[in-house]
Amino acid sequence: MSHDFYTSHILPHAAIIIKICRAYSNSQEDFEDYYQEVCLQIWRSRNNFSGKSEWSTWIYRVSLNVCLTLLKKDKKNANTFVSDAIPKDVQDDSQTFFKKGSLNELYKAIKQLNEINRAIILLYLEEKSYQEIASIMGMNANTIGVRINRIKEQLKKLVHGKIN
Repeated sequence: MSHDFYTSHILPHAAIIIKICRAYSNSQEDFEDYYQEVCLQIWRSRNNFSGKSEWSTWIYRVSLNVCLTLLKKDKKNANTFVSDAIPKDVQDDSQTFFKKGSLNELYKAIKQLNEINRAIILLYLEEKSYQEIASIMGMNANTIGVRINRIKEQLKKLVHGKIN
């Protein structure tokens, strides 16, 4: 992968990749492996980008697909871990909106969701429209709306320790 491609096509969307990798990885090592694999797959499949969607939407799709594939391979390791480390050349603004502790609690709760609900809520937290989420997930926008409401309720219960 060329440094120019990384700088111009991946780095501007690194926050997307970080959030998805953080939500699906179980250790610092996993996080780094997932991030690297996502970047590699984006580079390898760059010629498959048809332009029918935004580049960022395509980044989401590739990131989710790679992380879900890696997660299936790594199912044997079920430890919960939230990585606060990010690649040194990436600006992570998530700490602006959350205290470190509450961000970790949110990620711990999100990690308890099934893989599909985890992906949906990550996209929702990125302020994607229901239609965009539906497009990325291959679902109906109305279904996404219903699922988001259910996921929010489940997360409230998880964060407040009312369910396991």
